[in-house]
Amino acid sequence: MEIKQLVEQLSDRKPVILGSEQFAKFAVLLPLIEKEGQTHILFEVRSLKMRRQPGEICFPGGRVDEGDKNEKYTAVRETTEELGITEQEIEVFASLDYMITPFKTIIYPYVGRLPNSPSFTPNPSEVEEVFTVPIKHFLNEGAKIHYIDFKPELNGDFPYHQIPGGEKYKWQSRKMEEVFYYYEDRVIWGLTARILQHFLTLIQKN
Repeated sequence: MEIKQLVEQLSDRKPVILGSEQFAKFAVLLPLIEKEGQTHILFEVRSLKMRRQPGEICFPGGRVDEGDKNEKYTAVRETTEELGITEQEIEVFASLDYMITPFKTIIYPYVGRLPNSPSFTPNPSEVEEVFTVPIKHFLNEGAKIHYIDFKPELNGDFPYHQIPGGEKYKWQSRKMEEVFYYYEDRVIWGLTARILQHFLTLIQKN
């Protein structure tokens, strides 16, 4: 293969995240609502009947389906399905930074406004309950940070003899930050807390 042919093949290519075609893609909505003269953030509690993460606190959202026209559409669609409201009741006005997890997942978060007096009919197969928290609470209380150490655990057939140092190779351990927010008896952590922290950081800059 000649260099000229490679130039023609690759010169107009736009880069993406390496391997992203194998990633699962999800979109979520961070919903805002006016309540008692304050801006609140709405959260869901995942149904206790769900196979994955039952009872955990999250934002409305879900997997990007093949028929969805974009990630924003997914966030709105999932919110309508989970809260029992219409698309017209959701005003998406901002995109947050997307997140790449260590588990081949990309999360696309958005910020949107819901009606001040919404009539929710949560889907019981997905949502145990919904609740709101004033933004002011999070800004005043802040987050608690904890850490998890990750160390490599290699399979028995790993070819040590093919790498410098063999079995004594100095693998790097990884420290991952876990963010926790607390409200009354609620614990918000994981990806939901990281998205919330990112949002709060952005609004504190203004």
